[in-house]
Amino acid sequence: MTGKSEQTIGQIDRFIRKVSEKYPESDENISFTDIHIRASQDTGDLMAFDDNDNEITRCVIEEWIDNKSENFFSEVSSLLRKRLHSSSDIVGNLGILKPYNFVLEDDERENQAELFVADDETIIIGGDLMEGLDTDLDEFLKHLIEE
Repeated sequence: MTGKSEQTIGQIDRFIRKVSEKYPESDENISFTDIHIRASQDTGDLMAFDDNDNEITRCVIEEWIDNKSENFFSEVSSLLRKRLHSSSDIVGNLGILKPYNFVLEDDERENQAELFVADDETIIIGGDLMEGLDTDLDEFLKHLIEE
């Protein structure tokens, strides 16, 4: 299980604040970027980058160092989503042109999860936006066939 201690939560919250300080809310949003968050199972690094791969901030989550969990990225994405959601008033109003995303990546820069999407007045927090669609469609078709 990926650490969810108060220390880890505090580190993640500081990390989110540092990202928001880099892109303070303003009347003229001049930056156009997504926030790419990379988490490392080996080193415990949690890093944020812009679209040009410029580092925004980083920290080390001690509980993540040498994590061997096969569910590391799903656990980290769940925790990051919760922390981003609790800071949505800040991360949903960065000085970045909307829409922008917070995306979780692995060490090889492979997309692991979409964490947060801010689009004008709409803020979407969650994983797969189409999650459960197949089941819903199957139930709908089954219901139509029965009638």
